[in-house]
Amino acid sequence: MIHILFGAAASGSLKHALRKMGLDKKDKVISFWDIFSIGPIYNLNEEIGVKSRFKWMEKCMSDEFDEIPNYLKEFKRSLHQINSVADGEHAIIWVADNAHEQVGLRFAVYLLKDKNMDITVINTTKEYEKRFPVKNVKYTLLHSGEMIPEKFQHIYEHGAGNLMTDHDRTGLKKEWLSLAETRETLRIWQNGKIFSVSEDYFDEFIIDKVKKLHGKGNARKFINSARVIGEVIGHLDQYVGDTFLEYRIRKLIEAGVFETKGRLEAMRFYSIRLKC
Repeated sequence: MIHILFGAAASGSLKHALRKMGLDKKDKVISFWDIFSIGPIYNLNEEIGVKSRFKWMEKCMSDEFDEIPNYLKEFKRSLHQINSVADGEHAIIWVADNAHEQVGLRFAVYLLKDKNMDITVINTTKEYEKRFPVKNVKYTLLHSGEMIPEKFQHIYEHGAGNLMTDHDRTGLKKEWLSLAETRETLRIWQNGKIFSVSEDYFDEFIIDKVKKLHGKGNARKFINSARVIGEVIGHLDQYVGDTFLEYRIRKLIEAGVFETKGRLEAMRFYSIRLKC
């Protein structure tokens, strides 16, 4: 079996589960580390699109630990692994209900378009809700990386997922080609569909969280940007990652919405507050 996932945390949990099941030497895991809800995906199935995407990341994303070159290396490695999949194989694509993984699903199905093989899709959001309900608590799995290895193991062992028909695959390939024509750098998941939106889509949400963190009596108090980002992530029903949110905070600083204290080289080194 070949497993395709989107995110280092999700693939790490699945690999751990496969080791516990004694399948780590038999099953293969292909993982995209990138977050497909953010950044350009225009012509991403071509080399020019890959270069454009990572040029945008280098320009816009804070790269404190010099990870972007490694992301590009791993991205190309994952592309090579998918292109090397042989006819007759069976792939499971694990996806949650978010723009990141749903874009990834369509991208992967497109890359596998010429392969004579079976593809099963496991929706981790739906499987988690069905198999692990918590009494009197409404919990929705936002992305597959939130799931611990034991949950991956349970879902895999119980044969979850839907085998894709030719009609399913054709539909997802068409959806990918439409997405690959868009120029926006932000996507959201809403009512079961992917929507491309302007990159300032969450700016008012960020500003509102800063206002609430200020509170009534501390309107001029500086707040560490990492705390702001944590607050936003904790209340956001979309998955975009902390690096993109910090990028938007920096844009709001440039626009004069926030003023800062500290060094802007990394989110933990500076604090922000709303300008009067």
